[in-house]
Amino acid sequence: MTRQGVAKLLARQGILVAFVLFMVVFAIANQRFLAIDNISGVIRSSAILGVMALGVTFVVIGGNLDLSVGSMMSFSTIVVLDLHDKLGPTLAIPAMFGLTLLLGAFIGVLVGYLKLNSLIVTLGMLSAIHGLTLTWSGGKNMDIADKEATWFSVFGQGDIVGIPVPILIFALLAGALSLVLGRTPFGRKVYAVGGNGVAATFSGVPRARVVFFTYLISAFCVATAGLIQASRSLGSQNTVGQGMELEVLAAVILGGASLLGGSGTVFKTVIGVLILGFIQNGLLLVGLEFYAQYIVTWIIIILAVWLDIAAKRGRLWSSIA
Repeated sequence: MTRQGVAKLLARQGILVAFVLFMVVFAIANQRFLAIDNISGVIRSSAILGVMALGVTFVVIGGNLDLSVGSMMSFSTIVVLDLHDKLGPTLAIPAMFGLTLLLGAFIGVLVGYLKLNSLIVTLGMLSAIHGLTLTWSGGKNMDIADKEATWFSVFGQGDIVGIPVPILIFALLAGALSLVLGRTPFGRKVYAVGGNGVAATFSGVPRARVVFFTYLISAFCVATAGLIQASRSLGSQNTVGQGMELEVLAAVILGGASLLGGSGTVFKTVIGVLILGFIQNGLLLVGLEFYAQYIVTWIIIILAVWLDIAAKRGRLWSSIA
């Protein structure tokens, strides 16, 4: 293969090549890396991040960003835990989903109908929702009073035919949203709005409504992630989702969704989530401290953005430089 061919391969599939190299290095460094229980554990621990990333995929493909998902996940987790003891899990779960969807709808109105910048809106909402969470909880962490008597733990701790429920929820939601994005008129409109919003509007696509619903989908996925998180531990800090927006965005971009909008798939987002999960797991197995993951995540994001731009111009380096 020529040098130019290698450059084009790296520009289009570079992150997958890097992932394979990471896997090989980690497998050589630690024999436990490819063990079935370790692989299952990585997928299970990545389910919460993955569920959130599925919703953000719609937002990013639609040409926008959502930096509020971390704070929103903290909110949904605290709310469902608090309402569990007050209303019972049967009413607490739909109430939490309703409140989280209201937050998503509010963001959707600001970005979709008022056409405000999504970065500024969601960055502001990150702080606002965090404040709302602290107000709701009174600045305290939340715990279910009687953890032994509730069936609520099934969403985070249960399993069906040997498969952990969080993995099943992640897989089913990924399958459903993949069909929505790839096989429905709404999915085609999301790509159209993200690719060229002005042209989509002149073609009769209701841009504001499409953007609004992408944020509703994102909020629904965040609520689902909050449900899994609350069910897994039956208690939570009120900052449990803090910083997760960075990891979610990294997973979506690693999966090939462009920051410029108009490209990406749910399946590739799942791959991006697994890439992050296995790399972080591998770093721990080879003896690096957990805080080294933050540095590696930053490097991965920079690499992913670089490869995203390189794929669009067909070369790794700018012709101007």
